[in-house]
Amino acid sequence: MQLFQSTIFLTLHDGEHGKVPRIPKSERLTSYIMKIRDRIIDFRRVPACSLQPHPNNWRVHTNRQRTILKGVLAEIGYADALLVRELPDGALQLVDGHLRAETTPNQHVPVLVLDLNDAEAAKLLATLDPIAALADTDQTNLDSLLAQIETENIAIQEFLRGMTDTTPHIGETNSEINGVSSLPEVFQIIVTCQDEEEQREVFEHLTAEGRRCRIANL
Repeated sequence: MQLFQSTIFLTLHDGEHGKVPRIPKSERLTSYIMKIRDRIIDFRRVPACSLQPHPNNWRVHTNRQRTILKGVLAEIGYADALLVRELPDGALQLVDGHLRAETTPNQHVPVLVLDLNDAEAAKLLATLDPIAALADTDQTNLDSLLAQIETENIAIQEFLRGMTDTTPHIGETNSEINGVSSLPEVFQIIVTCQDEEEQREVFEHLTAEGRRCRIANL
């Protein structure tokens, strides 16, 4: 295979000679084989209120996000498991799914139990959502997908509407997305509302007049 035709070197400093040994081909082959462990050790359904939040959970959930999640849970229900790890005292600590646990505290929720130590749990907590957010958007497929969705929930409707042409498309670079020269001139007004209810009223009033609006919490 072309992959193994190039030479790979590992720098090891010898105390006397500073030699840089060449790695044998068999070891080079082994280095390319990822040994991926399955860290899921159990699947359970437990009361959401019994799950302990991770002390370093860094995600701050807005009222808008909570409203949208409630709408999706009401229309679909639980379709994904929360990620937890078992502490020495037997308690289950959340790694992913804090908002869902908070939203349905009195419900038994599905959880995947992971055998992670403190450092591994912290690494997963820090990287899980950001890695997913790195994905680009195939706008054609997204438009086709959105066209298939029907919902009477206003919060979900606004959320889906806001997904159109607001994410990077496949093949676009950051300069193409963020560069001033590549963006058309747009004239906007930011209206500051007292609370979420007034925000919704202003949004509905402006959209009824044919204005193109987006809801944002700053």
